[in-house]
Amino acid sequence: MALVITEGAARQILQSAQQSGQSGSDLRIAAKRRADGSIEYAMGFDDKQTEDVQVNWHGVNVIVAPTSTELLSGTTLDYVELEAGKHEFIFMNPNDPHYVPPDEEG
Repeated sequence: MALVITEGAARQILQSAQQSGQSGSDLRIAAKRRADGSIEYAMGFDDKQTEDVQVNWHGVNVIVAPTSTELLSGTTLDYVELEAGKHEFIFMNPNDPHYVPPDEEG
């Protein structure tokens, strides 16, 4: 499974884990396909299950259930400022039919 977490997203995840008393916890990322073909995402700190796939990006242990691995393959998770002072996690996923890659300028 090729899921990438940017350094900025990892930094925010680690900060959130510390603030919520979850330092050292794994981050579960899940995905499911909606009726219109788009993909819905969920994230939260969780315990690893035997069948989970695990990857580590910039100090964040990420776990994904086998049911989500195909939908998340090729996805990049980033943390960006979409509007002045408003930061959000975004999933850039070529498996989503509504995905539009960012232009070269950002």
